[in-house]
Amino acid sequence: MTVHSAGILLYRLRRPPVDDAGAAPGVEVMIAHMGGPFWASKDTAAWSIPKGEYDPDAESAAAAAVREFREELGVDPPAGPAAELGTFPSSSGKRVTVFVADGAGFTPPEDGFGVFEMEWPPRSGRTATFPEVDRAAWFALEDAREKLVKGQRPVLDALLERLREALD
Repeated sequence: MTVHSAGILLYRLRRPPVDDAGAAPGVEVMIAHMGGPFWASKDTAAWSIPKGEYDPDAESAAAAAVREFREELGVDPPAGPAAELGTFPSSSGKRVTVFVADGAGFTPPEDGFGVFEMEWPPRSGRTATFPEVDRAAWFALEDAREKLVKGQRPVLDALLERLREALD
């Protein structure tokens, strides 16, 4: 059974958004550091697009992306259109549908993140509550590439391609 996930990647443009060499020094994306004890001391490859699982028979990918953004970050995504960027496979077999939206003017929250429960420490029989994410921030595209989990890095290439097409 295929697991489906959906999320929203916010971006904003600085000037110039793409230089003559095709690099993107002016593109920034908002990503979130994953919460919980496994990710607490990690930074490289420990950030994610705000996203989560959904049942395609019960909910659209677009509705799930908005819901998951709200659940993970504790705030609504910016008003306005979100365009489907594509569906990307992850190494776990999950299919992640990513929407992009202009996040100019959006300030990531500092608290109020959603939570989840899990057994912690492992095999202890005790349940602990952890934030879905523990912080969110804007990063230049190349910095975000280093911080994102490996499976989500192709999303940045797709975003850059879309922006290049829009600027042509």
